[in-house]
Amino acid sequence: QIQVMDSGGGSVQPGGSLRLSCAASGYTVTGYPVSKACLAWFRQTPGNEREGIAAMDIDGMNTYAEDVKGRFTISRDNAKNTLTLQMNNLKPEDTAMYFCAATFYGGEQCMRLWQADFGYWGQGTQVTVAS
Repeated sequence: QIQVMDSGGGSVQPGGSLRLSCAASGYTVTGYPVSKACLAWFRQTPGNEREGIAAMDIDGMNTYAEDVKGRFTISRDNAKNTLTLQMNNLKPEDTAMYFCAATFYGGEQCMRLWQADFGYWGQGTQVTVAS
């Protein structure tokens, strides 16, 4: 069974930084290990769809949503099956629930950050950016 656990949210003032962490573990029912999965971060505000903001596969291919480029950095430790999101220069519009997610679709299909392509999700961690 695949498990995804995300953490690290909190409250910060505009311009501040936060670091989100994600730990993935387990295997699919067919025995495929999570170490092969493409991992990503999504975020969601009330009344809206989840928005994909960054992803990284096991080979280091990565992508970012336009509004976080240059401010957020995704990284991955394949040995530990962990994913981090360093968020700098946070803005009030970054306020959302952030979710880590995993998919076994690779390459461009992971990089397009479509919510429907991701089958495994963390419980979410709240990020609030306010003065």
